Amino acid sequence: MFSMLEFAKQAKQASVQTAILNEAQKNQALKDMAQALRDSTKKIVEENKKDLNAAKENQLSDAMIDRLMLNPERVEAMASAIEQIASFPDPVGEIRKRRVLDNGLDVAKMSIPLGVIAMVYEARPNVTADAAALCLKAGNAVILRGGKEALHSNLAIAAALHQALERNHINQGAISVVPDPDRKHMNEMLTLTDYIDLVIPRGGEGLIKFVTKNSQIPVIQHFKGVCHLYVDKHADVEKALKILLNGKVQRPGVCNSLETFIVHKDIAETFLPMAARALEDNDVKVHACKKSIGYFSNAEAATDEDYDKEYLALEIAVRQVDSFDQAIAHIQQFSSGHTEVIVSEDKQRAQAFIKNINSAVVMANASSRFSDGGELGLGAEIGISTSKLHAYGPMGVESLTTEKFVVIGEGQTRE
Repeated sequence: MFSMLEFAKQAKQASVQTAILNEAQKNQALKDMAQALRDSTKKIVEENKKDLNAAKENQLSDAMIDRLMLNPERVEAMASAIEQIASFPDPVGEIRKRRVLDNGLDVAKMSIPLGVIAMVYEARPNVTADAAALCLKAGNAVILRGGKEALHSNLAIAAALHQALERNHINQGAISVVPDPDRKHMNEMLTLTDYIDLVIPRGGEGLIKFVTKNSQIPVIQHFKGVCHLYVDKHADVEKALKILLNGKVQRPGVCNSLETFIVHKDIAETFLPMAARALEDNDVKVHACKKSIGYFSNAEAATDEDYDKEYLALEIAVRQVDSFDQAIAHIQQFSSGHTEVIVSEDKQRAQAFIKNINSAVVMANASSRFSDGGELGLGAEIGISTSKLHAYGPMGVESLTTEKFVVIGEGQTRE
């Protein structure tokens, strides 16, 4: 019978070993993990089909099914991400902020692993590989509690990763996938403060709120991704249209897709007809304000609820504003703290937008779809934090460490 407590104890024991692995040992294990995924592609895809069939029978949303689906290309992407993580400098043991005090004490801060990290996530089997690799690189052990929707996929991925751990004589408790999706095990896991150091939930708003409310362990939060695009009066409209479509249409079911776009009144007559045609051609449902609704043939009147919503579908809210300040005020009111974009050829306006908006990622003249650990050079991400404590934004290897003070003296005593 499965025991969550024993699972956590094994992870804690494994974390002692992972914390002292050197860079070469970790990198070799990561490279072997990547190859093990490639070698197990057929098995992983076969197991994933079981999850996909069940998802369709249970009528899960298109966005959920898209996140759940694995094919050889996606397995290869997971393997490549692990290899990229292996290529990064080892964050553990890095010395920062070194200084010598007036009393001669040599004081510095050294990065160290967090310990045991628990991941709680839904139909995202790629998280199993990404989180495992990131945690190992940072010297941590990880407990992976995926949703029942992806159980076959997650266990198949874990089996491949365990082959690599065994090959490198690393305790398999370093990467643990909870084999029983019963919520009672997750509830117990959230109370195991003696064994787990951090919980990172990744999924829908309901899951994040549940974990935050019930966890006795510190939680990294990311409630939802209400990402905004502001088309400034100084925008290049062709550039703005390209960024709008990429942000909304390319993959609407992910947290860095656009949910609202805002248009300055001085460019509305030029840009909104272009946007209306392009969104209609891509079957995007539109919720528009009174000033913009006339540009769309089948738009619904937008409400505050529409502006606060993460659609995760071919659906978007639109607002026309009279000024730059009004656009800033709208974003500040409805932002979830994820990602905001301005399109403007005026560099001062772009810099003002970046200064005034404090979401985790703020962009000028680039698609919100780049708000992703892999795209921002982190190799992969364990999640995107919209809470400002410890980590903010896409979380890569460095975000999975903390720091300790290191003090070296020559016999000094305090008076």
